[in-house]
Amino acid sequence: METSDRYIDKDAVIKRITDLKKERDAVIVAHMYQNPDVQDIADTVGDSYALSKYCASRPESTIVFCGVHFMAESAKILSPDKTVLLPERYAGCPMADMITAEDLREFKNEHPGYAAAIYINSSAAVKAEADVIVTSSNAVKIVSRMSEKNIIFGPDKNLGAYVARQCPDKNILLWNGFCPTHHKIKKEDVLNIRSQHPDALLLVHPECTPDVTELADYVGSTKGIIDFATQSDRSEFIIGTEIGVMHRLEVENRNKGKRFYLMSPSLTCPNMKRTLLESVLRSLENNEYNIEVPHDTAERAKKALDRMMELGN
Repeated sequence: METSDRYIDKDAVIKRITDLKKERDAVIVAHMYQNPDVQDIADTVGDSYALSKYCASRPESTIVFCGVHFMAESAKILSPDKTVLLPERYAGCPMADMITAEDLREFKNEHPGYAAAIYINSSAAVKAEADVIVTSSNAVKIVSRMSEKNIIFGPDKNLGAYVARQCPDKNILLWNGFCPTHHKIKKEDVLNIRSQHPDALLLVHPECTPDVTELADYVGSTKGIIDFATQSDRSEFIIGTEIGVMHRLEVENRNKGKRFYLMSPSLTCPNMKRTLLESVLRSLENNEYNIEVPHDTAERAKKALDRMMELGN
């Protein structure tokens, strides 16, 4: 449920958040899948890694990260001396929970000589076991530039399958994880909505299944989808990712006459939607919920993130 549907004095809450942000020397960031009200009060909106880099470049001592747990951990890894707050304690990621550090260690032991390319949608402990981290926007570039031929890719098998198709010279073993929100899009859904909007381009996230991405006109990250639609001279687009992106598309393309059709109204991440304006206010008022990453884990995870930056430049 979005904050606008709740019986609160929205203007008063926003004013209190603004005042507390100054008092706490805080910056508020929001992922593109967050509720529209939360996106609108954030200092910036973006995908998970871009937000973490943004936080690291900011002078504020406190980060209020409106997203899910692994994202706040990534911000803490890149800004170890800052206070990182996650407004909703139980805002997790089912995909990230599909692999543990112990799982990855065991899998690597079973496949000696394989390097682990791990999606940023994973816990800090899993990142610490990785050889390199990837995002949905740079996974193909990173994997193609890795010196290793044999690669373990996890936890998202759909993104991994997309990368494998783009990198045929690599031998890629896929972990059996997935994003429940994107995984639910079926080929039949695509054919049905295309019959309703035959002139629309189909833009989908690479976390969708292979039979969906193979039908797409564009496959890319949340930011990639928004940038593609905004820069395109076409006027109609079918969107195959979480519903929160629809708000950013409308904001970025206001008064341009473009129309966006969500693939399905069920494309909602319940964890992303946990965060409300009240959550942000409570976070600033009570210093909730403070994210900590053990020093050794953070150091090892940062090495994998640093390698991503080296290969991605």
